[in-house]
Amino acid sequence: MEEDLKACRLETNSPEFTDTVFNCVVPYIHDRRDRSSVSLVCRKWCELDGVTRKHVTVATCYSTTPFRLRQRFPLLESLTLKGKPRAAMFDLIPEDWGGFVAPWVREIASSLNCLRAIHFRRMIVRDSDIDLLTRTRGHEIRVLKLDLCSGFSTDGLLQIGKLCHNLKTLYLQESLIAEKDGDWLHELALNNKVLESLNFYMTDLVKFSFKDLELIAKNCSESLTSVKISECDLTDLVEFFNHVVNLQEFGGGAFTNQPEKYTGLKFPPDLRCMALNYMSRPEIPIVLPFASRLTKLDLLYALLDTEDHCFLVQRCPNLEVLDTRDAIRDRGLQVLSQFCKKLRRVKIERGDDEEGFVSQTGLISLAQGCLELECLHVNLTDITNEALESVGTHLKKLYDFRMILLDKEERITELPLDNGIRALLSGCNRLERLGVYLRPGGLTDVGLGYIGQYAQNVRYMLLGFTGESDAGLVELSKGCPKLQKLEVRGCGFSEQALCTFVLNVASLRYLWIQGYRVSENCSGILAMARPFWNMELISSEVNGGAPGNPDQQQPPSLLAYYSLAGQRTDFPETVLPLHPLVNRR
Repeated sequence: MEEDLKACRLETNSPEFTDTVFNCVVPYIHDRRDRSSVSLVCRKWCELDGVTRKHVTVATCYSTTPFRLRQRFPLLESLTLKGKPRAAMFDLIPEDWGGFVAPWVREIASSLNCLRAIHFRRMIVRDSDIDLLTRTRGHEIRVLKLDLCSGFSTDGLLQIGKLCHNLKTLYLQESLIAEKDGDWLHELALNNKVLESLNFYMTDLVKFSFKDLELIAKNCSESLTSVKISECDLTDLVEFFNHVVNLQEFGGGAFTNQPEKYTGLKFPPDLRCMALNYMSRPEIPIVLPFASRLTKLDLLYALLDTEDHCFLVQRCPNLEVLDTRDAIRDRGLQVLSQFCKKLRRVKIERGDDEEGFVSQTGLISLAQGCLELECLHVNLTDITNEALESVGTHLKKLYDFRMILLDKEERITELPLDNGIRALLSGCNRLERLGVYLRPGGLTDVGLGYIGQYAQNVRYMLLGFTGESDAGLVELSKGCPKLQKLEVRGCGFSEQALCTFVLNVASLRYLWIQGYRVSENCSGILAMARPFWNMELISSEVNGGAPGNPDQQQPPSLLAYYSLAGQRTDFPETVLPLHPLVNRR
């Protein structure tokens, strides 16, 4: 018996047995972080991860090459590729910075034969790119997302409609598309019978025919579950809604402040998610019959005041996601905390007028009443340490918190917020994404030290107008063991402190800085040079002067990121590459 046990132990401890077990297990590991850890164990496990990985996200399109991607993951089924930095969404990066999909499309067309889902975000896409992609891969593509992209027209969309017959998802939201006609939607309606999700929300595509939407609804009545369109009168969609019996999400259209026109409008019975545009108080009764079923509500482009918000949201007890503007005010957040206990995500953006006023009062109510919150983005006109402590005390599931302190009020009740930030981070230990955008004096060097000490799981961080001196950034760099991406604006750190931070935080993969103390010719930045670390200086003429003072000249913004591809070559005149070290292969 003992000899049998010894033989069994030897067999199970053998490399061959371990490899056999692992070969069976690794295809069932889906978390990307677990996958990354596995691939670092040994070359064989890395190769096994490569041939079994189904989805890859490339966070910066210049961090690798299409050829390397194909070599590493030859059987890839889903690819997400991001181009321009997030700052481009706020006009802080030039439009022509880069992020062209052309080389990636050529590789997809020639080699990645298993690819079924493609997501391009903040990239420059030409009609020629779409033409090549659809001609070579059109029948295989099931998901195509051109998300916040630019450079293409409806001619490219026409090719998608003609050649992508098996497309289940077409996503174009917020892309800049040159509209020539609406023929693209007609071709899509004629050729596609399996569409599940169609999204051209927040685009300028308005020349489409409502008959084509109706035809899509007829041909895909069983499969179609999500439709988000650009601006049009909802009365033109009566027939469309009659056919989409399984529709669960609808966004777009527009109300015209004439409620009597919508008496014949009936929404599908399974509708759960809505984005309501230009809806004012008289139209609210139209959505009340199914308000109790809504789980997601987008009111960013509705014309609702505080009382309208209160009237509507208290009739949505199953609401899980709410996007709105600060016109909801503290009163609206108090109503949310009383009636919407299932909320998981709340985003409150800044309004265009002076009506909005969200402060620590509303934030405390929300934290105390909505304990399931996982994501909270809020623009505030006032804040206290107590409010941040309340978030830390009650929102134990929070993984994404971003706070922007607006400049509507001259005087803030309580600054600095050092103790509040410490309480928030120590209480919300699942936090992975943190944004703290304040004003001078909002967070001292001590507060930055607290972030470094308590932000143990934070991977993405945005800092605006925080800290007093270089010492705060140095203290921050002593912690944050998992930080991969840092964006900083208006904090006034020196180049030396920035270099110290980059060299101290070994996990850092991406850095964007606007507003820092510059040396002559920006030479101090070169101290952060390291192998595979690309650095670019973006002219201050692009991003409009110093934060809060457009007329004041400021140093160029700094963008730095790891790259296996070496220094890129497609630089516009507004970007200066810094390459003090040749990337080693």
